[in-house]
Amino acid sequence: MNHIPVLQKEVVQYLDPKPDENFIDATIGGGGHALIILEKNAPQGKLLGIDLDKKAIDDLEAKPEISPFKKRLILVCDNFSNLGEIVKENNFINVKGILADLGLSSMELEERGRGFSFLRDEPLIMRYAQDKLESKNEEVKSTGKNLKLSEPENNLTAAEILNSWSEEELNKIFWDYGGERFSRQIARKIIEERKIKPIITTFQLVEIIKKATPAWYHHRRIHPATKTFQALRIAVNDELNNLNKFLSVAIDALDSGGRLAIISFHSLEDRIVKNFFKEKKQEGGITILTKKVVTPSQEEILNNPRSRSAKLRAAIKN
Repeated sequence: MNHIPVLQKEVVQYLDPKPDENFIDATIGGGGHALIILEKNAPQGKLLGIDLDKKAIDDLEAKPEISPFKKRLILVCDNFSNLGEIVKENNFINVKGILADLGLSSMELEERGRGFSFLRDEPLIMRYAQDKLESKNEEVKSTGKNLKLSEPENNLTAAEILNSWSEEELNKIFWDYGGERFSRQIARKIIEERKIKPIITTFQLVEIIKKATPAWYHHRRIHPATKTFQALRIAVNDELNNLNKFLSVAIDALDSGGRLAIISFHSLEDRIVKNFFKEKKQEGGITILTKKVVTPSQEEILNNPRSRSAKLRAAIKN
């Protein structure tokens, strides 16, 4: 499945890429937005693409569509919260625009086997950086050596949260990160079920959620497990803290007159971006380009239902 980038026209409008300008796509994923920018900033403009998922980077490099742009594209496998270090290491200067699309790509939902989707029975991992561990495990198996390998900073999995965190901690993340109205009932049921056997697969968790929630909750437009899965993903990947770190360094990485565009899919993410922009505006550091949050058109939502919760905010550095 191809990942369909959301708000394409709006991203181009607010980033306004021009020939020979340099840009950063801080969450490059399938490269949908990046390809559009690379077409606009030809012939000499460069793009620095960052993604925590190594397989996303490898898949993007192998795409035929990317071939014409390879000389102008720098790809880095890292967390976008490390943007400051990444820019320095790659001597990436004269940055005219930065984009961060905080959404989970279709590929991560459908193809990774990490438990992001409640529609498939998969291990409850939910870590974006899983491929790093998989490659290390394969190296150990192939060599037979007991290698001491550096691990990602966060090795937490969704299964670990579900099987070791307290009822109160589970309730808190389901409510705070997912807005799940039945957070307490789901947390309580998880505690009950894990006493019988560990919760290790997505379908196990879906069944627990269904047991903990009323029947009418199972027949709405949104799947009853949606908010719980979202909350777990945010907790596992420490997404909100990483967003705060990213925003604090993104403005510094921009040239004066450079533009920052953030696409969020969660009210907490959008609130963080909104408050950050408000604070920087009061300090005189930026001018906000989006007086109101920008959302997809009905036509886009019909063509790409996953875009329905997307929210775009943009600003320009003074």
